[in-house]
Amino acid sequence: MTRTTGILSDSAIGTLFGEGRLMSEMMLDHDQIQPASLDLRLGAKALRVRASFMPGRAHTVADKLERLTLHEIDLENGAVLETGCVYIVPLMESLDLPAEMSASANPKSSTGRLDIFTRVMVDYAQEFDKIPAGYKGPLYLEISPRTFPVIVRGGSRLSQIRFRVGQALLGERELLDLHAAETLVASEAPNVSGGGIALSIDLKGTGDDGLIGYRGKHHTGVIDVDKKAAHDVLDFWEPLYSRGADELILDPDEFYILVSNEAVHVPPLYAAEMTPYDPLVGEFRVHYAGFFDPGFGHAAAGGAGSRAVLEVRSHEVPFILEHGQVIGRLVYEHMQERPEGLYGSGLGSNYQAQGLKLSKHFRLG
Repeated sequence: MTRTTGILSDSAIGTLFGEGRLMSEMMLDHDQIQPASLDLRLGAKALRVRASFMPGRAHTVADKLERLTLHEIDLENGAVLETGCVYIVPLMESLDLPAEMSASANPKSSTGRLDIFTRVMVDYAQEFDKIPAGYKGPLYLEISPRTFPVIVRGGSRLSQIRFRVGQALLGERELLDLHAAETLVASEAPNVSGGGIALSIDLKGTGDDGLIGYRGKHHTGVIDVDKKAAHDVLDFWEPLYSRGADELILDPDEFYILVSNEAVHVPPLYAAEMTPYDPLVGEFRVHYAGFFDPGFGHAAAGGAGSRAVLEVRSHEVPFILEHGQVIGRLVYEHMQERPEGLYGSGLGSNYQAQGLKLSKHFRLG
């Protein structure tokens, strides 16, 4: 059964290409369409700019780039993007959306776990990562590596886009009913507020050594975003262990990989996204990356026990996180229809059934 509103499935995204509503400079990669999203690919060049900017309702992105570009970088054979710099990359994909269809973008999970700050921009936009209904035109990606310098090339996939028609969000009553039927998070009495289910942080540690997370190192080598298991963990990360206090002091401007206390489940007819719980609960921010596709944490797709990995950074002052502290909300949306593929079921999904896990680029030893 197909709903008139909701998130588009993989087959519907494929139809957009067939109808000319989605276009690309090259043939699609075989795994580019995910169950509820499309990976976006970098184009052939990156433009180093003086500062981040918003196009605004009177300008295209190209208008602003004429004034703000410092130099152009050829990405055909790969290039290093340095930390602390801002780059704009025209993407291979472009849009001609129907009047009733909008879209939103988010960093891919691996992008967030590398602390690469990315945002999609469109012409005449007043918000990042939001594509208004009926938009016709190019897509651009703002990239700013925060912790590690990275190598990217034309075709690298750092961000993803999700398409929706009408109102797709579940209300509080719908969330509670769905949780009762499907167990969305591993909690008998979920904390439901603001349109989402609260998630808390695990600081008790995993395994015999009590590993609770990782802190990014400074002055490291470069990370190639297209190579899996190519880098030694200890060259880039400092492991953090529980010392019995079930807490962690966040140092200002340091980058941490931590994990949720609860297991997460996204049933096949739904999609989900992490959002900030409440900006007033502490002096830190969680850089939530990526969407949760249908089937994440779904037992039938091999995902039982999947946790949400969290990318955390403190603000101006040190801040103490405690075990079980609420730090985010899981917001659910209806799919228009069940996708043909589920996350983890033969799609090469990297983070199904995950616990505390770094991005796919690292190996132990």
